[in-house]
Amino acid sequence: MSDTSTTTEVASQYAAQVAADLESNAKEQERIGAEVATLQERLTALQHDHNVLVNIQQALAGATSVSAAESTVVPSPSKEVAAEPAGGKRTRTKKDAAAQTRKTAKKTAVKKSPVTDAAPKTAATKSSAPTLVDLVRRHLTAQHEPRSAAEVSLAVNQAHPERATRTTVVRNTLEGLVAKQQAQRTKQGSSVYYTAISAQEQSAASEPGTEAS
Repeated sequence: MSDTSTTTEVASQYAAQVAADLESNAKEQERIGAEVATLQERLTALQHDHNVLVNIQQALAGATSVSAAESTVVPSPSKEVAAEPAGGKRTRTKKDAAAQTRKTAKKTAVKKSPVTDAAPKTAATKSSAPTLVDLVRRHLTAQHEPRSAAEVSLAVNQAHPERATRTTVVRNTLEGLVAKQQAQRTKQGSSVYYTAISAQEQSAASEPGTEAS
C-alpha cells in the first residue's frame, strides 16, 4: 500500500515538473519567435534601404558620366553645313579655310610689328651708348693715381652694371690704350697699374724708358 502511494506521488511530481518545463519552453519559443520577427523586419528594412541606395548611386554615376561626355564634345563644323549640297559644301569649306588663313596672317603681322618697330630703337640705343674703350679711358683720365685692371673693371661695373664686363676684357682694353699711347703701364712688384696719358704727354710717352715692360 505504501509502495503504491510512493509511486503515485513521484509520478505526480514528475508530471508537474514536465508541465512546468513545457510551459517554460512554450514561453521561450514565443519570446524567441518575437525577437526573430523583429530581426526579420529590421533585415527587410535594411535590404530595402540597400536597394534604394544602390539605385541612387547608379543614377548619380550615370549623370556624372553624361556631364563629362557633354563637356568634352566639340561641335563639328560639318554639321553646320550638312544641309547644303555636296558641291557647295566643299567650295564653302575652302573659302572658310582661306579666310581663316588671311585672318591668322593679319594677326601675326600685327603681333610682329611692335617687335619690328622696336628693333631700330634698340639698335639706336646701343649705338649711342659709350664703348668700353671710352669708359675705361674716361675713368683713367679722371684718376690722379695709377689703377689696376681689377680696380678699373670694378669701377666700370659699378657705373654700368648692365654691361657686366670681366676683368680680362678690361685688361685687354687697357693694353690696347697702351698700344695706342693713350695710357701708360707701370709695374709695382708683381702688379701692373695703368695711367691715362693726355694729348700733350703722348709724345713723351713714346720715348724709350717711359713704359715699363
